[in-house]
Order: sequence, then structure tokens, then C-alpha cells
Amino acid sequence: MDAHAAAGRPGNYTGSQRWRDPKRYAWLLGAVVPCLVPLSWLAVTITDLSICWWLGPLLTFIAVPVVDQLIGTDASTPPDDAYIELDRDRFYRWATWLYLPNQYLWLVFACWLWSGGGWVSMTWYDKLGLMATVGIVGGIGINAAHELGHKRDHLEKRLSRIALAQTGYGHFFVEHNRGHHVRVATPQDPASSRLGESVYRFVPRSVSGGVRSAWGLETSRLGRRGASPWTLKNDVLSGWLLTIALFAVLAIWFGPVVLPWLIGQAIVGFCLLEVVNYLEHYGLSRQLQSNGRYEKVSAQHSWNSNTLVANVFLFHLQRHSDHHANPQRRYQTLRSRDDAPQLPGGYGAMLVVALIPPLWRRVMDPLVAAHQARLALAQKGQPA
Repeated sequence: MDAHAAAGRPGNYTGSQRWRDPKRYAWLLGAVVPCLVPLSWLAVTITDLSICWWLGPLLTFIAVPVVDQLIGTDASTPPDDAYIELDRDRFYRWATWLYLPNQYLWLVFACWLWSGGGWVSMTWYDKLGLMATVGIVGGIGINAAHELGHKRDHLEKRLSRIALAQTGYGHFFVEHNRGHHVRVATPQDPASSRLGESVYRFVPRSVSGGVRSAWGLETSRLGRRGASPWTLKNDVLSGWLLTIALFAVLAIWFGPVVLPWLIGQAIVGFCLLEVVNYLEHYGLSRQLQSNGRYEKVSAQHSWNSNTLVANVFLFHLQRHSDHHANPQRRYQTLRSRDDAPQLPGGYGAMLVVALIPPLWRRVMDPLVAAHQARLALAQKGQPA
């Protein structure tokens, strides 16, 4: 064993060469995303510019895509002999765990601002901007929940469900793990967008389909045990009750005035998630085999992106191809896959493109066609 690893020093791993994660401390940036809320307030207080309440959307849809483009991509991948120690390094778990206290601390702060605190007069438009910023924090919180919910550790599963309470998306815990990962890139999956489908058609279909699927999965699971779905053992129902309890406590604490803004930020949050879902599998499909089953999920069924900035803030969510091929891998161990279809930009830029359907189709439909042609050639044993 490498002497540094034996000494318990983080970041160094066994193998023929010592390997250090170049993004090791950068991952902590993902945990500070909720600080967008106090930063918005601080910026308004200092500058008296009300546009600063919209800091979340401004960074998500303008600043991050620009910086992503300037900094470029990072396709660095840990070597195989570093995988085990890297997976066990608890530093990376703390980077995701820390998101939650930040998430809820600044949600409480936002409620204080909505209820008239903060020593800054807010118009309805200012509160709307704060709602959008808080919603983006909640939407990225779903991503933190996504990372935690895939793990076998019971504590991480509980933390995942807590992270989902802000956006009222408790059913995601069930649907994503037991529904989406099984049915991805098939017509049966509501979270897989179809070729030619606009984001405006996809989001309502995915939201409603995800709710129905999650409820059906839990009803079936409990039914096999002879239990009714109307029980706290139903992970969908208990997840929604967490949201109701959270909103009720905040409404009692700060007054009913905060409820419209809490509901609004939840809608922003889960819509952000669903637009990301739209990017991740657009136009990709698994082949139905002669035995009536779909081919095994592989890296070819998810779009991949290696832009550095978005990957750091999203805990490698953009390496979605390797995630679907190996769902139990922790974010720090996800690999850049040469066999995966590549998005032409990071999620920040592609979110903007997706909101303009003619532009999205002009950019993405040829890429889908080219990917399908490569797969057809590969099936015939010919070079792509």
C-alpha cells in the first residue's frame, strides 16, 4: 500500500502511480450553492440594485455557461487502481452532506425576507426574483438528493429524502431509482425525452408520469406485503408529508404570506430538474430485442458532457452516461466515456438552448441522427 494512503492522508491512492483528484477541493463549491440566497440579499443591500434578487437565474443561465465555455472541458478520469480508495474517501460524502444544512438555513432566511425582514424593502417583483433564486437552490438540491439516494447507506437515503422536501418532489426518491433507471430510454419512461419533443411538452408529461409511476411502484411493493398504500411506510406518501410539514412550520413561523413563495420556488425547482432530464436522454432509445426485453442500459443511452464548471457544481451529473451504466458509482469516481454521445455544451448552455425549441432541434437532431448511424455501423461490425 502507498505510504501516504496507509497514513490516512486524503487524496492519495494505491497503484503504480500516485493519483490525486485535481478537483478534490473544488467539489466543496457544490455545497455552497445555497449561499446564492444571502449573496442576493447582500448584493441588493450594498448596491441597491433589485436585479440582484435574480442572482440564481443570472448565474445559471448566463454566467455559468459563459465561464464553462471559457474554461473548457475536463475529461480527467481516475485510474482503475485508485477506484476503491477514492470511493471510500469520506471527504466526498461530506461535500454532498453539507448541501443540506446550507439548503435549509437559507430557505429559512428567504422566508424571513418574504415576510418583511432583511431591512430591505421588497416589491412583488423582487420577491419573485428571490423565489426564482431559492427555486434554483432547491432544484440543485434535487441533484444532491439524486447522488445520496443511489447509495446503500441508510443515512444517505434519509438525507436524500430530506433534501427533496423543499421542492415537494419526495416521489423522485422512488421513481428515479426504481423506475427511471430501469426504463430509461424506452417509451415507458416518462423522464426520457423523445426525438422532436419540445421541452414544453416534455416537462408536464414527465412530472405527471413520474408521480403516477412512483405511486404505482410503491403500491405494488406494499401490495406484495399485503399492506395498503395509505401508510407512512409508503415512501411517496411520507415524502410528500415531509414537504407539508416543512411548509406548515415555515407558515406558522413567518406567517401564511410565505406560502405562495414556497409553492412557487418548489415549482421552479422541480421544473429545473425536469429540463435537465430533458437534456440527458433526448432522442436516445434502447432497442427492443426478440425476447421482448430491451437491451441492457449502457453509456450510449445518455448524453455526456465534460465541461468543468457545471460538473463541479453538479457533482458530476453531466457524466450521466457512466452514471446510468454504473448507478452505484459515487460522483467522484464517474468516468468520461468515449462511447457516450456528447452534448455540444454544458448543462447551463444547453438549458438555454432547450428553452428555444427550433434552436434545440437544429442543434440536437443532427447529433441524434449521427449517433444512431454510429450505432448502426457498430452493430454491423463496421468502424464508425
